[in-house]
Amino acid sequence: MWMSYLIAFIIMSLSTIVMTLASSLSKKSINDREKNSPFECGFDPKSSARLPFSLRFFLIAVIFLIFDVEIALLLPVIIIMQWSNLFSWSIVSMFFLMILLVGLFHEWNQGALEWAN
Repeated sequence: MWMSYLIAFIIMSLSTIVMTLASSLSKKSINDREKNSPFECGFDPKSSARLPFSLRFFLIAVIFLIFDVEIALLLPVIIIMQWSNLFSWSIVSMFFLMILLVGLFHEWNQGALEWAN
């Protein structure tokens, strides 16, 4: 019993020492203006590195990725139809398609699919 406590204490001590050493050695001590500035092909940047990003484009891209993955999940259902029960296959397929359609209808009602106002 005491042996397991001793091993646990040694492991905790070693991990604390390693974490302390890693955090103290990883700190940057020299702050250079050139190293902290954005790099643009060896030239000074002409504009800010933080450009505004269209949130509408991001939402369209995320919706596309979600529906693309769901379509990729839907394609093997056709192949599985040969080896499964037709009734259970149709129930599962219709349920999956209903989830897709409800999600699409929800995004449409929220206005996320309209590119321009």
